[in-house]
Amino acid sequence: MSSQSFSACAIAFLLFCAPVSALWGQSASPNEKKQNPAAKTSAKQLSPEELLQQAINNSGNDRAALVRNLEAFLKEYPDSRQRPQIYRALVEASLQLRDNARASTYAERLVALSPDDISMTILTIQLLERNGDEAALRRATNYATRVLEFVERTSSGEKSPRLSQEEWAMERKRDRMSALAMRGRLELKLKDTVAAQKDLAASYAILPSAPAAEQLGEIAELNKDSNGAIKQYARAFALADATPGTSSRREIRQKLGNVWRLAHGSDVGLGEYLLLTFDEVSRASLAARPKKNADAREPWDFTLRKAPEGMAFPLKDTRGKVLVVNFWATWCGPCHALEPLFARVAADFQANPEVLFLAANCDEDESLVKPYLEADKLLMPVVFADGLDRFFAVNAFPTVMVIDRAGEIAYRSDGFEPDGFETNLAAAVRRALAPLSASSPDQKAAP
Repeated sequence: MSSQSFSACAIAFLLFCAPVSALWGQSASPNEKKQNPAAKTSAKQLSPEELLQQAINNSGNDRAALVRNLEAFLKEYPDSRQRPQIYRALVEASLQLRDNARASTYAERLVALSPDDISMTILTIQLLERNGDEAALRRATNYATRVLEFVERTSSGEKSPRLSQEEWAMERKRDRMSALAMRGRLELKLKDTVAAQKDLAASYAILPSAPAAEQLGEIAELNKDSNGAIKQYARAFALADATPGTSSRREIRQKLGNVWRLAHGSDVGLGEYLLLTFDEVSRASLAARPKKNADAREPWDFTLRKAPEGMAFPLKDTRGKVLVVNFWATWCGPCHALEPLFARVAADFQANPEVLFLAANCDEDESLVKPYLEADKLLMPVVFADGLDRFFAVNAFPTVMVIDRAGEIAYRSDGFEPDGFETNLAAAVRRALAPLSASSPDQKAAP
């Protein structure tokens, strides 16, 4: 959706749900009306715009009265040039009155006037889906197709200048995934399982999500495909925490357990199958993300980002220095225990400009980093690993490395072994800092 993602559409709707008076200017107060001679003018002398303002003023803060007054105005002036604003106000007021049927009516009218208003189109789909009857669901499906077509014809030339090409491509993938999943959900409610399966499978292939997997499981179960249902429910279970707005993991577990027992007679083997599925969907999720610094051939080619604000931190500026990197994650208990030991070694070399200590965060969910750093302030630069962990094949945490002036690993410690850690790391740093002429052939070997 170029510069506006699906999640942003909800925000966009909230923005136009301002007090109605803001759409046409502030209402006059009762005292102002008494003092204003124009208020006594006959209605026949008022222009349509003035009559509209009068309809708003007369409603006060009563949303039901506002709906009545605006509908009466539309009956008298069905072609008013203010229709878009009136329809928006009626959608807002109807939602506040919990009148979803009326809200969907005016939302559809607004979409007819502004077919490229994607945030309103998505709201219309949601309102029609709540209605639930077949005709409403079919119209909602047509609108979902319109959203998908809008996403697919969006080009990178329309992207916000604040987004990199990589970020825009990922946002477009998310929008395509969401549009296909939305249409698939509607098709499933219409019992068009063939079309639903096609859309949901396409959505899952773009970016794995728990809702798509769960609904694919339901389709497989309806088709008496126990193995297919087990596979999809297990995927949904593994992805449930990572996907907002999904069924609870407990509910998915009940569906999965039911199908597994029907197929296997008991829950035996289900736990192992779930772990294997979890690993599968995790790998798929990571593979779908664009790899940062994918073209880097040596450490100095990497541009990392400072955590948590994301400012660029190019390692080319550190070429010729010794880098000491602690690869860590917020969820890693041993990483927390290692922090003060690593910090003490860093403090010993603080005055030496030839060595730089970094804490490289490797969390998949970067949103966890800011609150962690606010609670536990690290005493050295903190960066996002941005593929440096992949470059050095880091697969366990914590992992600490000393990278010498030539970009080679001079020391590596995987895991947390507190005994001797500070002594060994400090010694490795001193060896890496030694002049190259003084280096012995074995100085780059890890102790």
